[in-house]
Amino acid sequence: MTSNRKRSEVTNRISPLAPFRHDIFRTIWIASLASNFGGLIQAVGAAWLMTSISQSVNMVALVQASTSLPIMLFSLVSGALADNFDRRRIMLVAQSFMLAVSALLTVCAYYGIVTPWLLLIFTFLLGCGTALNNPSWQASVGDMVPRDDLPAAVALNSMGFNLTRSVGPAIGGAIVAAAGAAAAFAANTLSYFAILFALARWKPVAPENRLPRETLGRAVSAGLRYVAMSPNIGKVLVRGFAFGLSASAILALLPLVARDLVGGGPLTYGVMLGAFGVGAIGGALLSARLREFLTSEAIVRYAFAGFAFSALVTAISSQGWLTCLVLAVSGACWVLALSLFNTTVQLSTPRWVVGRALSLYQTMTFGGIAGGSWLWGVTAEQYGAANALIGSCLLMLAGAAIGLRFALPEFKSLNLDPLNRFNEPLLELDLKPRSGPIVVMIDYEIADEDIPEFLKTMAERRRIRIRDGAGHWALMRDLENPTTWTETYHVPTWVEYVRHNQRRTQADAAVGDKLTAFHRGPNPPRVHRMIERQTIVPDHYERYKRSVEMH
Repeated sequence: MTSNRKRSEVTNRISPLAPFRHDIFRTIWIASLASNFGGLIQAVGAAWLMTSISQSVNMVALVQASTSLPIMLFSLVSGALADNFDRRRIMLVAQSFMLAVSALLTVCAYYGIVTPWLLLIFTFLLGCGTALNNPSWQASVGDMVPRDDLPAAVALNSMGFNLTRSVGPAIGGAIVAAAGAAAAFAANTLSYFAILFALARWKPVAPENRLPRETLGRAVSAGLRYVAMSPNIGKVLVRGFAFGLSASAILALLPLVARDLVGGGPLTYGVMLGAFGVGAIGGALLSARLREFLTSEAIVRYAFAGFAFSALVTAISSQGWLTCLVLAVSGACWVLALSLFNTTVQLSTPRWVVGRALSLYQTMTFGGIAGGSWLWGVTAEQYGAANALIGSCLLMLAGAAIGLRFALPEFKSLNLDPLNRFNEPLLELDLKPRSGPIVVMIDYEIADEDIPEFLKTMAERRRIRIRDGAGHWALMRDLENPTTWTETYHVPTWVEYVRHNQRRTQADAAVGDKLTAFHRGPNPPRVHRMIERQTIVPDHYERYKRSVEMH
């Protein structure tokens, strides 16, 4: 326990409100309040409209699933866009798209032409806008505040959303009860203007990058490869999916809880969502304090257990006040778990790939939410909402037990800034950026007594190489000169070789320095950079010549 406090000492001394010192974060955070407020009013209107136009319990649960599904399907592409294009412009496009969809939904609802499937289409399109916006927004937080303020900034974003959730749904329920769903959709349409104005005024400093932009396919592959070779991020993905799958039951079935288990109307539903939001605000404010005394894994396990307790009481309660009380508990657990997942991903990822890492985290988490919303909707249709909530309670307890195998890593003060040691070598051969494949060989002279540690360090070097874009990595030992070891790997083109080296971080330097220290030769390890060439069959020479001329 003491070691954990020491490890987190610097982070824990920072005030939960420290990110507000930065003007741009404060401005966009305030604008996001208005947008989130409108979004929650729209969610209440959509959920309650579905209960009015459809008798199917599953269709009610699909309202949440249709919002979450696009985030699961499209977030990885959105993350690649966030890492390769201007994030501010992406957010402007996404917010403008959602404004247009919301305005069209308002018109359709006003004229009474919304059917259950048309409502799901509109919520799906709004989810698409959210899928495009979220990776750029979350990756931009690291551009607005310094690294030390990042955990507090992530918690404040969660608190901001849930601050609106504490009153927005209740107001949304009142709007729906007084003026109908169309009025709720109109309020959401107006809410986009504040964030559009704030984003239009923000002028972020774009980092200098002399390399050509990655193609979309290559950028997506790089993101997948980076996460696959990052064990800590993999653990977050597993836990995020388990949490989304199990915890989605409460929010997906809450309209049915309000109507059937408690016997209320749209205002009751809004008040219940507000109780969830109040608890979430408390969770955001407590998160930094809890990290002083508990490990990340302990906080996540308590979040799973707290959500399970809330689901169980919600299932058996017929009293609105008691349901609201335990919903506050689930709101706190929701923020504690999701903000901790988000922060862990951001602190484990360098800036060049943070959008893709966050998008994969969102894909897994919202994939769990979408799948869980459908699962609990089907379960409620067959066995009732109360039994579905009890089933989700058992699954949440299983999610807590997953931590025995996939324990969440602690926050680490890794320096993930670019290493900037690489200087592009002067080449005698005239290469174009797309020339390749490039083969790199590095020779080491290793004493026999250092071989065990050398091999262990090389295993870490292999992970870093592949993570940053290398392929066909191998380590070879010279049979005639056994002290000579050669590391070899391939990259597709020369520009990808340069990009590979520029991705190395300050934290990676320790591995390279350790390998250099093992080297016993009089000169530094020798690096061979070669371009792979195939022999040419004479009959095919003209075809090869034309191919070279075309390129």
